[in-house]
Amino acid sequence: MPPIRMSLLACAAIIPAHAAVAQSTEGEDFHNTPSSTIVVTAPAIKQLDVLSGTSVVQGGELQRNMNGQLGEVLAKLPGVSATSFSPGASRPVLRGFQGERVRVLTDGIGTIDASNTSADHGVSIDPLTAERVEVLRGPAVLLYGSQAIGGAVNVIEKRIPRGIPEEPVHVDAILGTSSAYNLYQGGASIDVPVGDIVAFHVDGSYSNTDDVEVGGYTVAPQLRAELLAEAAEDAASDPEEAEELREAAEQRGVLPNSFTETYSLGAGFAVDTGESNLGFSVGYYDSNYGVPGRPGTGHHHGEEEGGEHADEDHAGEEHDHDEEEHGEEQVSIALEQFRADMRGSLALGDGFFSALNTRAGYSNYTHTEFEGEEVGTVFDVQGVEGRFELIQKERAGWRGAIGGQYYYRDFQATGAEAFVAPNMTDQYALFALQEFDVGPLELELAGRYEHTDVSAASLNVDRNFNTYSGAASLIYGDEGGLRFGVTGSRAERAPGAEELFANGPHIATQEFEIGDVNLAKEKMWGVEGFVRGQAGPATLSFSVYQNWFDDYIYLQDTGLEEDDLPIFQYFQDGASYFGLEGEVSVPFVRTDGLTLLADLRGDYIRADLDDDTPLPRIPPLSLLGALEAQTGPVDGRIEVEWVDAPTRTAPVETATNDFTFVNASIAWRPFQGDDNITIMAQANNIFDVVGRRHASFTKDFVPLAGRDFRLSARLSF
Repeated sequence: MPPIRMSLLACAAIIPAHAAVAQSTEGEDFHNTPSSTIVVTAPAIKQLDVLSGTSVVQGGELQRNMNGQLGEVLAKLPGVSATSFSPGASRPVLRGFQGERVRVLTDGIGTIDASNTSADHGVSIDPLTAERVEVLRGPAVLLYGSQAIGGAVNVIEKRIPRGIPEEPVHVDAILGTSSAYNLYQGGASIDVPVGDIVAFHVDGSYSNTDDVEVGGYTVAPQLRAELLAEAAEDAASDPEEAEELREAAEQRGVLPNSFTETYSLGAGFAVDTGESNLGFSVGYYDSNYGVPGRPGTGHHHGEEEGGEHADEDHAGEEHDHDEEEHGEEQVSIALEQFRADMRGSLALGDGFFSALNTRAGYSNYTHTEFEGEEVGTVFDVQGVEGRFELIQKERAGWRGAIGGQYYYRDFQATGAEAFVAPNMTDQYALFALQEFDVGPLELELAGRYEHTDVSAASLNVDRNFNTYSGAASLIYGDEGGLRFGVTGSRAERAPGAEELFANGPHIATQEFEIGDVNLAKEKMWGVEGFVRGQAGPATLSFSVYQNWFDDYIYLQDTGLEEDDLPIFQYFQDGASYFGLEGEVSVPFVRTDGLTLLADLRGDYIRADLDDDTPLPRIPPLSLLGALEAQTGPVDGRIEVEWVDAPTRTAPVETATNDFTFVNASIAWRPFQGDDNITIMAQANNIFDVVGRRHASFTKDFVPLAGRDFRLSARLSF
């Protein structure tokens, strides 16, 4: 079966928003196989090799890994981990990069929320309504801006129809339940044609979970020992406090205050003439979730006991939680976002440029942190992002696109923990991507200029940055077989507002953060070698990369304290990242009614400052092996996921233990020859193992879910 062809040029990006990675499979999209080449039917480019390590999650794989937070959906991919701050907040980690170095996008436009400000801030995207998710590892700065220096995640939605449905009414839906989370969730979308050139779309989703069940103690062994030691010291002088510390140390089976409740609504329409398309959409996202507190320490402003997760206007429904556990106030977050989006494509005829693609989005976002019933801190974000792209008509093996981008964000934080001063970010960019066929070789060149203005009026600070980024790839091979290539890149990143203007208690990370208004732009040189494609019956993808940073921005413990919190300050130094990642899928049995596949995935990252000091929260070595049987109506899969203990940790950083999860799933398509209904039963973490993600700020007291039985149904008709 040839690679699936999907246009990379219908949304406005250098490679527009719904870029897709071709997945060579022997069956339907349920099958979990590695990415091979990126194939484009539009005239701008043919292969996207300046971005190695690119993959897509869709269909059955998206159903199998469905989770309320985007980071957990993608965490099994090679080179990908998650922040796993809590069940309500988990952002993707790409090749060890997170926060300001990874952009999260919806249809090629940023989420324009506060998820990059702190690890406890959830991403304002509901995966339940996603069509697919694209992961761009490595510097995606050329496509999506300097904040994508470590990579980007692009969630493709259907809110603006991409064509006119052939059916009178087209419905997509997914339903699911889970034992470990006591989860109930569902999402659906409806597309209706009106005449020959107009289509309307509506969608909605709802998800609700209780406090998550875990496999053992909620706190890590080192923290548990510290709590018990403190309890022994306080036993005589303060027996009540000692008992609370012992209870915190012995807490097991359930992670307190980890509930979630999320819903979304959206509608859109498009006018599609076949060659040109113009559409608009509006959407609303609302999420309420608990923030697990570090045992043994009260919330910074939580001196009083009692309270609830949130008031009734924000919590949605009552949850059965202990609201005075350990004498600390329970902290919860209520966030909501209103979005308006536009996407257009205009055919330009037979001139030098064949099409003009445009994409724009507006966001009004509010994030409220509650301490019991009291409002603690409120984050307000308003912003717009827009881009255009001119697609060149292919001429004698020469293809390409040029375009521009604009981004504006107004950030306000008010309250006791407003650790970042109000600020504005104003940014515009010009970019180009060109591809040339040179005999058996293919050459790709890309460049981007970006101007960023970051200002904080209350501090009387206005910083301006001009960044220049570029990449070149040389590839040998053809579409049907293996492709070998090497990519060299130069990327620059302007410091984020949080890095420049932070000055206050950051309770999510248990740090008092201090920014530096004099930070310089971050600069990176990178080289990556890769091979991917089809080798006989096997599909494989493998990359090895090295990145060198000048003026790398990082948080360092100063050894001082403020407000009973350790002071962490932003500094700059040289740094380097080295990594390996790969995946291979081999069908070792193939008959008329049965195919047996073996899948293997793995990644390794080492990241250090120039003095060989390890950088913090770098995911350790991980491997995933799976066997899958495909029989047509029924597919079965069993996988073993192993994550090593880190061999090196940063100063003051605690280590995590290795863990192994065993997962199994069965997918049933009840109507033979019809893949539009898939019912899936899953058993995850079958042996109820305690696992902790090393990339998480809360790894010492927020383990991953324990044994979890899931049932879901995906429908499309």
